[in-house]
Formats: sequence, structure tokens, C-alpha cells
Amino acid sequence: MSAAPDSSMTITLRSAEFRRAREGSWRRLDEMVALAEKKGIGALSADEAEELPLLYQAAVSSLSVARNIALDRALLLYLENLTLRAYLVVYGPRAGVMRNLALFFTRGFPRGVRAIRRHLAIVFAVMAAGIAAGFLLVRSDVSYFSLLMPEMLVGDRGPDSTASDLLENEIFAPWGGFVSAFIVFANSLFRHNAIIGIFSFGLGFALGVPTLALIAYNGVIIGAFIALHARAGLTADFIGWLSIHGVTEILAILLCGASGLVVAEKILFPGPISRIESLALHGRRAASVVAGAVVLFFIAGIIEGGFRQLVANTPARCAFALATGILWALYFILAGAGGGGSD
Repeated sequence: MSAAPDSSMTITLRSAEFRRAREGSWRRLDEMVALAEKKGIGALSADEAEELPLLYQAAVSSLSVARNIALDRALLLYLENLTLRAYLVVYGPRAGVMRNLALFFTRGFPRGVRAIRRHLAIVFAVMAAGIAAGFLLVRSDVSYFSLLMPEMLVGDRGPDSTASDLLENEIFAPWGGFVSAFIVFANSLFRHNAIIGIFSFGLGFALGVPTLALIAYNGVIIGAFIALHARAGLTADFIGWLSIHGVTEILAILLCGASGLVVAEKILFPGPISRIESLALHGRRAASVVAGAVVLFFIAGIIEGGFRQLVANTPARCAFALATGILWALYFILAGAGGGGSD
């Protein structure tokens, strides 16, 4: 009676035959990927550029077969590494970091904002309602100011502040110097505002309710401040003080909130695909809008931290705010509008 074939010997023979039949194409792919990694995809000839995706697909197929016939671990690791490197060369970005940043700010960011304009309108309405509520509450009873305002934002302002106090200590406070204004204070403002914005976005996973609540509360704070200054007869001066940086800062908060609503919508109403697929599809664009909004927070922090006090004139502040609003509107309406792709 003959002995049964050794299964390990059979697997080894299959492994050797499999490798021998395909190793040439793997080496060819490895050489092309190495060249592209070193000198860029442009270093490949036209024929090589056409051959590269075919070799990549063959390598992926080889990896799939290799996993099924239990080849040696070293070969599996080699194929996994090769296919990953080839994927990055075949499907990865063709431009450098600066080029990608330029494409983001000239196309990706404004297109992303236009894509969520419906959500942006909703959070704008919610903030406007919050502003009205905060204004009416403090206007009817100034003691509400202390109840509504977070302690870190109150400072020296309060129901007992006089017009002179508000003008000298806040609206036209002296400039603190370059380091204090543009580095220390601006950095603090940027971090604080960026955290609020990111929270507004992240809370969208809770079906958007906390996002809307946070947007409304930010509106209440603004309304309460307006009412406090209106009581002292400083409405115009406060609007100038707020708007010079607020146009950019509030816009960034609204963009983050709108992005949070996109996440909430795709969780509640994923459409014909799964919720995970819907979030992957739409969440990336929403997150890119938040990334752009963080840049807006940085710009607002620079303006609020130092530039605002250098412009110690209410009409000039209002003019700057108006110009800023027009520039942002033109940017988000026109940038990337004619470069293909849907908004």
C-alpha cells in the first residue's frame, strides 16, 4: 500500500510554481514603483505608465490567490507591501503638498461650502434666533447678562459697566504691543474658537441636536453683548468692534455647524446606501469644510488679537468688515465654479 502524499510537500510545490510563474511581473512592478517613488510618476515612460496599472492589478490578484493557497508568510508580506506601494503610485495624488493646498483653497474648500449651503442656511437661522433671544432677554432685564454669559468671556464687562468703561477697556482699549496682541492673545483666541467650531462639527454625530444648541447659544452670547452695549448707547461702536473680526469668525462657526448637520443628516437619512457608506461619501467633504474653517479661525484670531485695536475708528472697522464680507461671499460663490465637477 503506497504512502499518502505529504500535504506540506504539495503546498510547497504549489507555492514554488505560483511564485515562479509570476515573479517576473512582480519584479517589473517593484522596479517601476521604486522609480516613481524616487523621481515621481513623470519619470516613467508612456509605455510604462500604461503598463503600471495592469501590473498593479495582476499583483493584487496574486495576493488574493496567495492568501487562499497558504503560501509562506514572507511572500505574503512582500506582496502586501508591493501592492500598497503600487496603489499609492497609481491612485495617489500627483501633485506636491503646495499644489494640493492650492487646489484645496481654489476648488475643494469653496465647492464644499457651496455643497452644504442648505445646511448653512439652517445654522444661520438658528444663530439669528439665538441673537434675537439673547438681545431681548438682556434688554428686558440686564441681570440676565450675568446668567447667560460664560465667565471666561465676561471680563470686566457687566450690568454695572458704564459707557466710559466699555469704551476705554474694551472697544477702544490700547494696543498691547506686537507680542501680546499678535502672538499671545491671537493664539489664545484661535485655539478657543477652533475648539468651539470642531465641537460644533463633532456633535453632529449626536443627530445634530447638540450642534444646533451650541450654535444657538453662541447667538445668545452675541445678542446679550449687543444688548449690554445698546443699554450704554454704544450699539454702533460695538457692532464695529465685533464685525471687524466677527464676519470671519462667525462665518467659520457657521461652516462648522453646517458640516455637523451634514453628518447628522447622513446618519438619519443615508439614502439607498448604508450609513457607513453615506458618512464616508459625504463626511469627507464636510470635514474638508471644517479644515478650511479652521484657517478662517486663524485669520479671525489675527484680526481680533491685534489688528482690531490698531483700527481705532468705528466707521473704518465697519468698512473693513463690509469689505471682508464681500470678499468671502465672492470667494465662496465664484472660486472653483468653472473647473468641472458638481457643487
